[in-house]
Amino acid sequence: MSDSIEKATRTNYLSFMLAGEEYGVGILRVREIIEHRPITRVPGMPAAVQGVINLRGSVVPVVDLAVKFGLPPRPITRWTCFVIVEVNLDGKQTAIGLLTDSVSEVLELGSDDIETPPAFGTRVRLDFLLGMGRHDSKFIMLLDLDRLLSVEELLSLTTAAPPDVSEPTSAPEPVPAPAAASEATPGEASGNG
Repeated sequence: MSDSIEKATRTNYLSFMLAGEEYGVGILRVREIIEHRPITRVPGMPAAVQGVINLRGSVVPVVDLAVKFGLPPRPITRWTCFVIVEVNLDGKQTAIGLLTDSVSEVLELGSDDIETPPAFGTRVRLDFLLGMGRHDSKFIMLLDLDRLLSVEELLSLTTAAPPDVSEPTSAPEPVPAPAAASEATPGEASGNG
C-alpha cells in the first residue's frame, strides 16, 4: 500500500536543455513539443517574446528563455524546438511556446527528490524556480511557469532587443539625464547649417 502512496506523490516533468543547463516543467502543463519553424516578428514586443507561430490556426506567442534569463539568443540547430505550455494569463488558459535548445526526457520526481534552490549560482531568478530536481547525479532546475510567464513578467522585461535588429524603430526619444550639463542641450546642438 505504501508503494502506491509513494507513486501517487511523484510528479512527471519534461526536461529540456538551454545554454548547457537542464530545466524542467510539469508534464501536465506541456501541451506538445514541435520542431522549430519560422517565427513571425511582432513589433513592440519585449525582447524575450520572439514573435508568434501558427499552430493549426491558433496564434501562439514564442518566448526565448535564453533572452528571458539574460543570455544572448541561442543559435538555431536541428534539435531546437518549441515546448508548447499552458499558462494562466489574466484568468485565461493560454498556449505559449518556449524556445529550447533540445528536449531531454520525461522524469518522475518525488517530493524527496526536490531541493530548495541555492541562493546563488543559477542563471534564473529564484522566484522563477519551484526547486532543484535531483535525477541520477545531476540537478534539473524546475521552472514555475505561472511566475516566469506572467503578464507582468513578460511586459516588465528591460532586456534590449537582439543585436541583429538594424532597421530604425519608432521608439520614443530618450529623456536626457537631468544632472549632466557639460554639453549643449539637445535643442541647441541641432544646427548644422
